[in-house]
Amino acid sequence: MGTDPGSILVFGNVTLDVICKTVDDVPRYDSIAFQDAVVTPGGCASNVAIDLARLGEKPFLVACMGDDQTADILIDAWNEQGVDARYVNRIPDKGTGVSVGLVDSELQPRFIHTSGANAELVGEILNLDIFREQGVGFMHIAGYFVLPGLLKPGFADTLAHIREAGVFISLDVVRSPAMKSPEPLWDILPNLDLFMCNLQESEIITGLSDPAGAASVFHEKGVRSVIIKMGAEGCWLAMPERSMRIPGIPAEQVVDTTGAGDAFAAGVVSALRQGKDLEEACRFGAKQGAITTGFLGAVQLN
Repeated sequence: MGTDPGSILVFGNVTLDVICKTVDDVPRYDSIAFQDAVVTPGGCASNVAIDLARLGEKPFLVACMGDDQTADILIDAWNEQGVDARYVNRIPDKGTGVSVGLVDSELQPRFIHTSGANAELVGEILNLDIFREQGVGFMHIAGYFVLPGLLKPGFADTLAHIREAGVFISLDVVRSPAMKSPEPLWDILPNLDLFMCNLQESEIITGLSDPAGAASVFHEKGVRSVIIKMGAEGCWLAMPERSMRIPGIPAEQVVDTTGAGDAFAAGVVSALRQGKDLEEACRFGAKQGAITTGFLGAVQLN
């Protein structure tokens, strides 16, 4: 690729998000009222792709959605936001994923959702021709552990072939019961350049509450670098040569924390593509995460 770092491909889950605030309790029979709501594209991969476009990147999105009206809404939004969705697969007779987020008075969201066509996403969709045609230099995998098709044997081989083609691969997870059986993750870690998760997720996966200890486990399983996100406290960055805690950036006003981790990931990947080192990339990612907490929902549309 010469001096061109290549484009960014985002691979993972997509949904239509309905975010409601403030909801502290959901009674079984009575109706409830809330103060505000937004309807936006959602899902980790969509969030990262939109955030990358906001940062001036031209990301390609690879995902699965249904062949329905909800999918039409997402396609229109991605086109408007500058996300290239030509490689998003529309699956006949499947619905598009939908998530309803209930943001409580502590500004923490709880989600109820249907995965829909996200369950159809498999590694075989990642044809190397896409990477060659679009000059992809970076691939970010978003929403691992809620994508059952990526937990099957064979995904490690897919990633190995992509990495052999010179692509930098990063992966971020999202909390799921599947984390309690992390063997599929152990299989793919040697084929990743960068693994990301938050502190609660790292504890579920490794059984260790200390970020340094958890990062050591991930290193032992073969990944090169690890970022453990700690919200307003910043993150723990563990590289082969050294490790450090990078402080967070205070948000001017916290409205909702939905999507902050995805915004962080987008900032990191964008900074790496611009030639920054991992420490600088984490600081830039922290800034993007703080910005995202200032509005309701994971993304703010143009």
